[in-house]
Amino acid sequence: MNAVPFEDALRVWLRVAALSFGGPAGQIAVMHRIVVEERGWLDERRFLHALNYCMLLPGPEAMQLATYIGWLMHGVRGGVVAGALFVMPGFLSILALSILYASYRELAPVAALFFGIKAAVVAIVIAALLAMARKALDSAAHVAIAGSAFVAIYAFDVPFPWIVIGAALIGLVGALLWPALFIPPGGGLADDDGGHGNVRNTRGAGWARSLRTGLTWGGLWLAPVIALYVLAGPEDTFTRLAVFFSHLAVVSFGGAYAALAYMAQEAVQTQAWLSAGEMVDGLGLAETTPGPLIQVTQFVGYLAGARDGGMPPLAGGVLASLLVTWVTFLPCFLWIFLGAPFIERLWRHPVLQSALGCVTAAVTGVILNLSIWFSLHVLFSELDTLALGPARLLVPVPASLDVIAAVIAASALLALTALRQPLLPVLLISALAGAAGFYWFRGA
Repeated sequence: MNAVPFEDALRVWLRVAALSFGGPAGQIAVMHRIVVEERGWLDERRFLHALNYCMLLPGPEAMQLATYIGWLMHGVRGGVVAGALFVMPGFLSILALSILYASYRELAPVAALFFGIKAAVVAIVIAALLAMARKALDSAAHVAIAGSAFVAIYAFDVPFPWIVIGAALIGLVGALLWPALFIPPGGGLADDDGGHGNVRNTRGAGWARSLRTGLTWGGLWLAPVIALYVLAGPEDTFTRLAVFFSHLAVVSFGGAYAALAYMAQEAVQTQAWLSAGEMVDGLGLAETTPGPLIQVTQFVGYLAGARDGGMPPLAGGVLASLLVTWVTFLPCFLWIFLGAPFIERLWRHPVLQSALGCVTAAVTGVILNLSIWFSLHVLFSELDTLALGPARLLVPVPASLDVIAAVIAASALLALTALRQPLLPVLLISALAGAAGFYWFRGA
């Protein structure tokens, strides 16, 4: 297969960016459909290998997966373009909505439009979960790991990093003791590029190159943080934003949902940048816009900069938005460009394949938990917690079911799975149906 022209890849990443709704599960499904099924640029195992590595990193896994694939195709240039384009629609959307929110607080038209989108996103996440489960749960061991991961996080609130570590250890030990159950068919010993000539040869990567990469991207990430700390002082609002969200970028293993609780507590209770109600509003906006869910950090930054930036609110909010986006996503490029060459050297090793395959299975169980959590919060207005010994189960109050949202979600799921309709038309139709239901049937 001939190498993919950069111009073709650019058009594909623009398309992926435009369809990056639905949280990480939906976004990963979109990339899989386009890159693997439609274009055939990567085979199934190479795609899952890249996904496994990104799942182990702090930060938004879908954005990092786009960066990884872009790097595989066209080096650093391809990775920067894929990652930056993936973030851009969400950045512009959240910025515009943050300005509206901070200036007017009259979001009824926006709420009406996004009501249907939010219901469709439930369907997108479920459809993506089903697609991922079909591909990742290819053995009884993987099914058991996925089920155990789901129970651990849903019922016992086990931290995501411990689930990942446990799954990786099971994969390592299983490959050594029961290779027939854990090692993929063929032992992972495929050709270096998975049969695709468009994947870059990474044998030239070494420690000297890694040092240059670390200094370059680490310097780009930390330069504004250090400059603000030295010039404005540690108590300045912009300095505190830069330091806090740089820290969050390092500890946010498990994607956006794993970081949201910590971020909300710090932003609301410790830093007092916004209220708890405003934090919930920001999360709602991020859930229904394209791009990574972690871009809710941009909403937090905008409100903090607009209120306490020491300049006109619009200027302070925009500058804070840019700053928070920079320190949130620059580390993602560092993780990929620094670690991917070494991971590519090892991707055919059967024991590593077993460990990463078990991580993927565990993440499938975690995404099932996230899908249920998101569905409950979108489709029901009231939820209870049921205690069963040490387990805590989130259960809906049946009478609080939003029938309109449920109908839209079910229709979107049917369109995406049974009818195989494109994502964008489903979102548009769901938005229109949601707006109609929001105003006419609910009396908004």
